This record gives sequence, C-alpha cells and structure tokens, in this order.
Amino acid sequence: MKDFAAIDFETANGYRSSVCSVGVVIVRDGKVVDKFYKLIHPVPNYYNPMNVKIHHITREDTDSEDTFPEVWAEVVQKIEGLPLVAHNSPFDEGCLKAAHERFGMDYPGYEFHCTCRASRRKLSGKVINHRLNTVAKYCGYNLENHHHALADAEACAAIALKLL
Repeated sequence: MKDFAAIDFETANGYRSSVCSVGVVIVRDGKVVDKFYKLIHPVPNYYNPMNVKIHHITREDTDSEDTFPEVWAEVVQKIEGLPLVAHNSPFDEGCLKAAHERFGMDYPGYEFHCTCRASRRKLSGKVINHRLNTVAKYCGYNLENHHHALADAEACAAIALKLL
C-alpha cells in the first residue's frame, strides 16, 4: 500500500463520540506528503481522569476548539479517495462512526486497514507485543510522544509502509 491516510483519535471519556483530538498523515506513492493535527471540542464535553492521564488533554485545552463536524470538514478534503489506516482500527473506526452518528452526519463507509492486525500476522514471535510503540520501534520509528494523535498517526504510517 503506497497511498493512504494514517489516522488516530484521542477521546475525552468512555464515549467513542468524545473525540478530543485527531492526527492524520497523508502518504502518497510511499512518501509522507501532508500532516494534520487538531484539538476538538468533544461531545459529551467531560474528561475522564484516566483519559487525561493517558493523553494529557484537558477541558481547558478544548473548550474553545471547533466540534467534530467543523474539524472533519477539513480532514475530508485531505483524505479524499484514500483508504484509512489505524493501529487497532476498530477503535478509530468506532470513534469516526460514533462522531458521525452523534452529529447526524452521513457515514460514507471509509475503507479501513489495521496495522495492529498486520503486526499480528507478520511479526508474530518477532515482537514482545503488538502495541503501537513496540511495533513502531521494530519498524524503525521512534515514537517519542505516544498518545498524541499526530505522533501516533506518524507511527502508524511508518508501520503501514513496512507491513501493508
């Protein structure tokens, strides 16, 4: 796979619709050509302390940010015609579907590929686990800011270029 958009969401709480940030890395002809990161005003707008501990995004960070529909309008232009790739894609695809549903937006049925599944197929016995940071390191990418949506999308793109 040489043309795709790697995507990662972080959520404010246990609701998948509560996306509070998105990172997107556009790959064309096997090269990163664009990156996008945005904080998002989540719905529902409360932060679970466990989520904050993981990604360090707080309500104060996102209270004045755009909601999902405004941010997604920017993303759609960048990902048009590309398959989406995520590490543990059921989570990110679930976030995308839940946010579309929450805001009454039509979900166009994006094509998703999963680098975690690819890792399980291709790296079984070669890595100690299939977590994003572990697989990224194996693929030669140093993930320094794990759980920052753009850093995670960059790691996912690096993995996808090696495994998909």
